Amino acid sequence: MSTALPELPYAGWAATKDTLHLWTQIVGKIQMASTRPRNHWWHVTLRVDEHGYSTQRLLHDGVHFRISFDLVRHRLVVRTRDREEAIPLRDGLSVAGFYYELEALLRELGVRVKIKPEPFGVPITTPFPDDAEHASYDPGAVERFRDALVWVDDAFSEFQSWFDGKASPVQLFWHSFDLATARFSGRPAPPMDGADPVTAEAYSHEVISCGWWPGDRGHPQSAFYSYTHPEPDGLAEQPLSPAEAAWEPTGMTHQARLPYDTVRTSDDPRGILLDFLQSAYAAGARTASWPYEELHSSWCPPRGRVTAK
Repeated sequence: MSTALPELPYAGWAATKDTLHLWTQIVGKIQMASTRPRNHWWHVTLRVDEHGYSTQRLLHDGVHFRISFDLVRHRLVVRTRDREEAIPLRDGLSVAGFYYELEALLRELGVRVKIKPEPFGVPITTPFPDDAEHASYDPGAVERFRDALVWVDDAFSEFQSWFDGKASPVQLFWHSFDLATARFSGRPAPPMDGADPVTAEAYSHEVISCGWWPGDRGHPQSAFYSYTHPEPDGLAEQPLSPAEAAWEPTGMTHQARLPYDTVRTSDDPRGILLDFLQSAYAAGARTASWPYEELHSSWCPPRGRVTAK
């Protein structure tokens, strides 16, 4: 695989990114209604594949099916055991148009899924069936996003291969549109006062999470990040690698962040990203007193081993 990462300035594809994000939320909600629950809400996330990203195998109304965003051929693909149908992804296809086309296609395949047809966790509030505003699709920008997504997914997968404890898949969260993966200490976390059921389930155990977001209205600079929950004392005083990485406050907690462009323009993008992920994990594991010596996999190289300080 090439070590090159594409340029992905948020301003250059913001309208397309918003449209693609909302389309993805529709598909994510269909998955949520068509799978059995898993801990930490892992049943609702999407997985990166060679052409883009996809749901898991779904079951509704007795029909097994899968929905995939093919960002190479620019189509949404719905597969059952016997059929493969597609909706072309194109400029001018609004969120409302996408919603109704997908609903009709699923109905033709014998699948009638009811979802709450509203955006979740974004500043956009127009219900999907009424959203004629978001209808931008720049194929070149989408292909660059796909290339970055696959590259990051592969790097995160290598990082997780160093870990021998409970870990999440590398997964695309459709509500926030970030690619993320997490490691767990194996210990329950203290209950969060006033947490809603979704948050309480997501953070029921001690976790160090890392991820990548391509940018949004609140954070227009694409970046890699990591956080530890519950946040231990002294976390934000721990060193990070490379020098461009920094701890940033997020309310009462902190995130380690590294700009995407720092990784993209470096001589060793993969190495710099892996060092960042390892330094953020080491910071959380040390300050939270994780049993990290027990959590190195047999595949873990020296750079992936936490050392006591």
